[in-house]
Amino acid sequence: MASTKEVLSLAVETGDALLRNGAEVYRVEDTVMHILESYEIEEYDVYVLSNGIFASANENKEDACSMIRHVPLGSTHLGRVTALNQLSREICSRECSLEEAWKRLEACKQIPTTGTAAAAFFCGVGCNCFCYLFGGALPDSAVAFFCGLALKILLQYLSAGKVSKFMTNIVGSALVTLISLGVHLLAPAILYDKIIIGSIMPLVPGIALTTSIRDFFNGDYLSGAIHMIDAVLTAFCIAVGVGTIMTIYRYLIGGIL
Repeated sequence: MASTKEVLSLAVETGDALLRNGAEVYRVEDTVMHILESYEIEEYDVYVLSNGIFASANENKEDACSMIRHVPLGSTHLGRVTALNQLSREICSRECSLEEAWKRLEACKQIPTTGTAAAAFFCGVGCNCFCYLFGGALPDSAVAFFCGLALKILLQYLSAGKVSKFMTNIVGSALVTLISLGVHLLAPAILYDKIIIGSIMPLVPGIALTTSIRDFFNGDYLSGAIHMIDAVLTAFCIAVGVGTIMTIYRYLIGGIL
């Protein structure tokens, strides 16, 4: 029979992987508890925040065990979340042993992200579509496509250099604003505002905002507040990047836009 420490380690590691890849707090908490129950752990306490997991099992027995895990806010990878959810279902239905579950967990963690070229291309396509959706013409959408390409390449470069999320958002929004205004200088008919709005959409914290509202509805007020603060600060950084470049541009041309 598996020890309490082995089972709790598996449950917390699975929850950690889910949380790192963008799963909701309630889903992570539910997954950890179901894994513990599937291995006949009857006494347990699990508390999950947006950036941490606290869990204990069999506190009144000789093999009592407790774990605390800090989980920094990261990016979303729904492919890994889906694989981890499937793994947790198979664990709960007793379809895989503890040893096999560990191997599957490591395999789920290693699911690759989208390649650099493909990610940049589809980021450009997304910016192109958003620009058109917000009222841009076809030339504006074409410029937004190249803004999206440049933005994604910059984001991946900054991510590799472990630059802070706030600086990444400021620099990224400043870059697309600079490109938009530069093209507007060369072709005044270009609607730079539509291009900027469409191009900053990959930076907009839509998932963080949606998750915070869901956490509030589920009664997870602390997790909801953490996600809400993250969303507000991200939006502020985007505004700083766009506003700084537009202010400099306004002073350089000697008047308002």
